[in-house]
Amino acid sequence: MLDTMTRPESLNESQSASDLFQAFIRDKAFPCVGAKSALARHQMNIIEAGDIRCPRDDATVYDKLSEFAINFKAHPDLFQTFVVIFDTRDILSEDSFERALWSRIQALHDIDVKRGFPYDPRVSPDVTSPKFSLSFAGEAFYLVGLHPGASRPARRFSSPAIVFNAHDQFQQLRADGRYETLRENIIGRDVALAGSPNPMLSRHGDSSEAAQYSGRHVEDGWQCPFKP
Repeated sequence: MLDTMTRPESLNESQSASDLFQAFIRDKAFPCVGAKSALARHQMNIIEAGDIRCPRDDATVYDKLSEFAINFKAHPDLFQTFVVIFDTRDILSEDSFERALWSRIQALHDIDVKRGFPYDPRVSPDVTSPKFSLSFAGEAFYLVGLHPGASRPARRFSSPAIVFNAHDQFQQLRADGRYETLRENIIGRDVALAGSPNPMLSRHGDSSEAAQYSGRHVEDGWQCPFKP
């Protein structure tokens, strides 16, 4: 089913990682209409970093993410997103990507603590709680990991990437009565692309979202490595 989407590798090699990512989102088969809307509204902030397994750029990524969080808090419009694309030449297994993802998450959280930001009180730092979300610069975020070794086509981008979506956007959609419609739209498009439902997908707020971040179908008894 992946062949129904444009492969980023087939595009002009002179294009940047940001160009490739935008082409990936624009592809007609890509299921997340929220990401498409953020891109169309020029509210998709994309930065590039080094290898996802390396801590070298953690402080730079954090600075850009915290700037995005503060700006979002001042202007909480729907469909804004922050994306980090990592220059990782190896194709990682889903397990390896998951470990690298949580290493970067932990590093960003540790910087957040050192900077003195409180955890967003609207969510929980307890990874087992249905109210769990990550918090950076006082703003809660839901994360989506993508990488070339992902089993789900919608998560299979040519480089490892982490997408940060503000938690408050889900609450706005619920308040507007649009959350369920948007969710069903995305699920339907994802099934059309992958040929089967995503076994890790749950309604926002029904269970801990931690297991969904990497995109891997985690086993029963999986324990999140995050330590708040």
